[in-house]
Amino acid sequence: MITEYVLFDLPHGISREEVVAGMHEVAPRWQKEPNLIRKTFVFDEQAHQAGAFYLWADRASAEAAHDEAWRKRIRAAYRSEPQIRYFDTPLVVDNALGRLVE
Repeated sequence: MITEYVLFDLPHGISREEVVAGMHEVAPRWQKEPNLIRKTFVFDEQAHQAGAFYLWADRASAEAAHDEAWRKRIRAAYRSEPQIRYFDTPLVVDNALGRLVE
C-alpha cells in the first residue's frame, strides 16, 4: 500500500464552509476510485492550506489519479501548485473497523 500526501495553498479569504463544500463536491468521484482504500481530507485554516491523505493499493493508481489534468484543475481553482509525497505503508491500524490492514 501507498500513502499519498497532497497539500495545496488556498486563496486568502476562502471560508471553511467553502472548503468543506468543495470536499463534499468531489467526494463521490473518489468513492468510485477502485484502488483507493481511504481518503482523509485535511484543512489548515491558519496556514490557508487544504489537501488529503490517501491510502492506495499501489503508487501507480495514486499517480494516475493525480495526473496533469488533475493538477491543472487545482491550479485553476486555487491558484496553487499541489505538493505531493508518497510513503510506503506496510501496516495500518484501523480502530474503526477493528482490524489491521496489510
